[in-house]
Amino acid sequence: MSEAREHDLPGTRGRITARAWPAERPRYVALLVHGYGEHIGRYEEVAAVLTAHGAAVHGVDHTGHGRSDGERVLIEDFEDVVTDLHGVAERARAAHPGLPFVLVGHSMGGLIAARHAQRHPEGLTALVLSGPVIGDWELPRRLLALEEIPDTPISPASLSRDPAVGAAYAADPLVWHGPMKRPTLEAFVRTLDAVAKGGDVGGLPVLWVHGDDDRLVPLSGSRPGVEQLSGGDLTVRIYPGARHEVFNETNRAEVFADVTGFVDGVLAR
Repeated sequence: MSEAREHDLPGTRGRITARAWPAERPRYVALLVHGYGEHIGRYEEVAAVLTAHGAAVHGVDHTGHGRSDGERVLIEDFEDVVTDLHGVAERARAAHPGLPFVLVGHSMGGLIAARHAQRHPEGLTALVLSGPVIGDWELPRRLLALEEIPDTPISPASLSRDPAVGAAYAADPLVWHGPMKRPTLEAFVRTLDAVAKGGDVGGLPVLWVHGDDDRLVPLSGSRPGVEQLSGGDLTVRIYPGARHEVFNETNRAEVFADVTGFVDGVLAR
């Protein structure tokens, strides 16, 4: 895989840092959308798989995340994050005109990707949602009901059965290891409602991958949201025993094969 290139872009709330993993003769473009508290640099293996499959891969650190500007993990309005993502998407399309375009969102990134698909359906070929924050995710409302948000960081063990994944996460200086912030939780609630009311994505092919031992974003909560978002062209892959980050799980080769197989099927239509 060619070395990733980083570049800064103007975002709605300051500078954002985007990353591109080039492919020599790409068949399609893949835009990766990372989750809460992390950064796009954690997706090197996903990018390697997709570039080997023929994708020109792009991604961005959301505002308040990774190398982008903003107070850490503070997102006051996810609509601004979607606007930032759309700017990255437009640049990726301009660099690869006419190629199919696949959006891949994990966790909070699944919420952002879903909202992006609702707001900007034009030119989108497929949508992949990994452990998506969508539907009946109860955590924000539960925390907002408390007088003070507890300083309880995400447990590294909840991410994957592979202990190396949790160790790398815990040692990563670009990962947020503190408490969630009230404005971000309030923005989650608003955007979950917006996606629920935003309608389905029509005939857009959707792949949903999720671990059945995901304790951060439980499978049962995401299911109604995914089913409501899909216009009927939905492929579901649930992995027994897998935790939240299926792209970093012990069975990730199976997950990657499901993703690339899904993309191949869509591109062959």
